[in-house]
Amino acid sequence: MLKEFKEFALKGNVLDLAVAVVIGGAFGKIVSSLVNDLIMPLVGLLTGGINFSYLMLVLKEGTGDIPAITLNYGAFIQSAIDFLIISFSIFLFIKLIAGLKRKNKEDVSEAEPPKVSDEVILLQEIRDLLKNNVDDIK
Repeated sequence: MLKEFKEFALKGNVLDLAVAVVIGGAFGKIVSSLVNDLIMPLVGLLTGGINFSYLMLVLKEGTGDIPAITLNYGAFIQSAIDFLIISFSIFLFIKLIAGLKRKNKEDVSEAEPPKVSDEVILLQEIRDLLKNNVDDIK
């Protein structure tokens, strides 16, 4: 059983997934910092200093030791803005990676011309012979 688990854990797909999760977590922290430390202060400045996370509607006032019951719509707005910015950042990151992959493929294709198979060469020769025979008949 230990041997089977070792084979499973060391498969390429599992390792790739583990690396993706770790990188995704780190990327999430970077984007969260971007949102919280750079973008939201600018949004707050543009909206007159409103901090979305503190916006709420009091449904029932608190009394004594009982806290107030609130509808925290500001936290929802903050989470929605975070989601939009994070998803847009991931979109840009994936687009950048795809562009780099495409550029690498173009560099490889420019470096070595595609090899023509023997069958294609033979068909081209047959085509040329047939073409010459048709021209001779005319």
